Amino acid sequence: MKAVGFYKYLPISDVNSLIDLEVSIPKLENNQVLIEVKAISVNPIDTKVRAPKPQINSFPRILGWDGAGTIVARGVKTNVFNTGDDVIFTGDISKNGSNCQYVALDELFVAPKPKNLTFEQAAAMPLTTVTAYEALYDRLLLSAKDKGKSLLIINSGGGVGSVATQLAANLNLKVIGTVSRLETEEFSKKNGADVVIKHTQDLIPQLEMHGFGNGVDYILANYDPYPYWDVMMKAIKPQGKICLIVDSSGLVDIRPLKDKSITLVSEMMGTRIKYDTEDKGRHHEILKIVSKMFDDGILKSTLTKTLSPINAATLREAHKIIEEKHMVGKLVLSGF
Repeated sequence: MKAVGFYKYLPISDVNSLIDLEVSIPKLENNQVLIEVKAISVNPIDTKVRAPKPQINSFPRILGWDGAGTIVARGVKTNVFNTGDDVIFTGDISKNGSNCQYVALDELFVAPKPKNLTFEQAAAMPLTTVTAYEALYDRLLLSAKDKGKSLLIINSGGGVGSVATQLAANLNLKVIGTVSRLETEEFSKKNGADVVIKHTQDLIPQLEMHGFGNGVDYILANYDPYPYWDVMMKAIKPQGKICLIVDSSGLVDIRPLKDKSITLVSEMMGTRIKYDTEDKGRHHEILKIVSKMFDDGILKSTLTKTLSPINAATLREAHKIIEEKHMVGKLVLSGF
């Protein structure tokens, strides 16, 4: 089958950073389904894994951890899906991914494709939606009881931020998004942000201007927290909660957390799978929940750009776009 991968970790400007490959169709394990890939999403995690490093792989590394396609075969112990089912999927970041014509995945990673979305619209959503859902519901523990409380979403125009905005708006929270450009401001408002402020300027005066001089109840940081740390310590209310989804680029002073009794949590989509936790089935449960939310019109796809076909040249272009950090919403590739 066709695939795109690499042996060396190189800058995306290098033609060998992502190359076209011919590899064997994966053999199914008992609990796996084989999916014919119709569309794939490209995320910042793809570019981080591919980023320059000294080691060289003996076997090709294939990226891509969410997409949409059709099940063409089943392992003997699978019981959730049938051949012919259209599905969305995430993946195990520790293993090769879906930048290939066929991918074999445990049913935990798979859910029915929302019927009202195209393959491209659906492929944009699994990784960012599961991350946003876990961040709000499983880490910040938000629910209908929090109606009217305030949530500051740093980088609300990106993949996770745009879904988190929709989820928080559905919970009737007061959503404050941060952006840097007019197009991301419009995108954030379209997704349900009540207030949009500029993260290129001091956030505190802007929050005060919009009536949040006493702080916010929750913060979701979808960007390196290091440059925002002091601001978050000022902006969060006593006994508030902060969720981080990106590693800090530097050391931060955690002492202010104690003074305000702040809860600091982190979100990584693959934790349950990586550590084989007792509740790893929650991953599949969330995928099913959000798939229904798309079908019910509660959530909408954040796809903004589609490239074709799925090959090394197009994927290099996609990685370059992601690394430039000007992307609004999600980027998808379709068709081999």
